[in-house]
Amino acid sequence: MNDKIKDSEANRFSGRVRRYARVGTNMGGLAARMAGTRFFGGDADHDRNAAELAAALGGLKGPLMKVVQLLATIPDAVPPEYATEFAKLQANAPPMGWAFVKRRMTAELGTGWQKRFASFEHEPAAAASLGQVHRAVHTDGRNLACKLQYPDMESAVEADLNQLGIIFSIHRRTKPAIDTREIAKEIGARVREELDYYREARHTKLYDSIFADNDQVRVPEIVDELSTKRLLTMGWLEGRRLLEYREHSLEERNVVAETLFKAWWYPFSHYGVIHGDPHLGNYTVFEEDGRPAGMNLLDYGCIRIFPPEFIKGVVDLYTGLRDNDDERVVHAYERWGFKGLTKDVIEILNVWARFIYGPILTDRVRTMADGVSPSEYGRKEAFQVHKALKERGPVTVPREFVFMDRAAIGLGGVFLHLGAELNFYQLFNSQIEDFDIDVVARRQREALAETGLSLEAVATQQ
Repeated sequence: MNDKIKDSEANRFSGRVRRYARVGTNMGGLAARMAGTRFFGGDADHDRNAAELAAALGGLKGPLMKVVQLLATIPDAVPPEYATEFAKLQANAPPMGWAFVKRRMTAELGTGWQKRFASFEHEPAAAASLGQVHRAVHTDGRNLACKLQYPDMESAVEADLNQLGIIFSIHRRTKPAIDTREIAKEIGARVREELDYYREARHTKLYDSIFADNDQVRVPEIVDELSTKRLLTMGWLEGRRLLEYREHSLEERNVVAETLFKAWWYPFSHYGVIHGDPHLGNYTVFEEDGRPAGMNLLDYGCIRIFPPEFIKGVVDLYTGLRDNDDERVVHAYERWGFKGLTKDVIEILNVWARFIYGPILTDRVRTMADGVSPSEYGRKEAFQVHKALKERGPVTVPREFVFMDRAAIGLGGVFLHLGAELNFYQLFNSQIEDFDIDVVARRQREALAETGLSLEAVATQQ
């Protein structure tokens, strides 16, 4: 892959203007109304504003859709009325047509691009917020997945992040429970990374290296000669969607859930890497003899690489909560970067921590949420945290925490949809058995260097 080719779709003023034209009027009008009611003593109709904003965003491609769904999982990142509406949004904008596909493929691979494939399907197999995927066949017979980025996404990202800043800045004026500035930095950095398919290719190779000796987890092979910054070509992995297993036997659902648990926690506990977007569409299940045998991991745009110190904090917080070791719990929060940790604030943070860690704190077979529905998962705890922090002033959430929190909520939701019943305590403890921060640091350095990421991958994510 050659990343020195002149970029004709870099962040451009004209592209940002077009994006503002699509969402700016609605966003600007809402912002003015929200700010006005705040400054002039009126009562903001948050339900109305949230519903209007969700309607304005509902048909859009691009990063703003992805971002607002993320915000719905973080307690008090936005007003609760907005979180409720954002959680309902789906990335269901219609795919781009064949004319776009031909233009994109020609721009990335040249005018003779079709001769480089034995076949290339006109209709996309999947469409998401930043791009769409087409099935194809290599001239050597390999089945391929070609991921094409939508046009002018870099400009859309910058425009959308600027619009997001409006929501954050207005929310800060209402004296929220959480200071969102670090959250905004983290979201901006991660969404910008998702536009770089060179980086996603390296992330994919990183996971391929991590699971090289694991027959239960499959990672697509990157086809470098057919990939660019905005076209990612990889091997097609056959599998069935996770939700197809909801009506299967408990035994089969448990096999799927246990494999997914290990596929997520093993990279984190051993290499300091997480798959930061664990929604249902990013996994499929492959079968052997008509039974689930393992997991296909399909998307690597949102990969978060953590410094080993952060991993140590996660382990310390878990063991502190498990063993009622208050000193270790406090040290874990400090290791993560929380400031101003009074006794009251620590108790509030522990409400959320015990929710996140809840399924892995008790040595028994259970569902992920003990009877709570997927739609209500975390709602009660988020409300408790919001209410308590509101009385004590805003807490600044360290940026590394943002995607860890989001991933934990997303993963828990998947297990709830599957209705799995597992001993999550034993599964988790098997992942952190003999944990050693120095060993994790060494593994991480070696794996990153092997896949061309090196330690800059960690440095640039801070």
